[in-house]
Amino acid sequence: MSKLELSVAEIGLLQEPDLDRLLALNRTLSAEHLDRSLPLLAAESALAKDWLTPEEDEAWARL
Repeated sequence: MSKLELSVAEIGLLQEPDLDRLLALNRTLSAEHLDRSLPLLAAESALAKDWLTPEEDEAWARL
């Protein structure tokens, strides 16, 4: 059984107050992940203009 299937089975056993707490935890984890990802995404798009050039492709082709 996958982690997702196990999680869904466990969630099915929870009472409503615990489901509220689980939802709040899930939202917190999602927000933390997003907060950590935003600087990476911003840097990637800012640097893409330097990375996506014929000169860069040529330099990496020899590695």
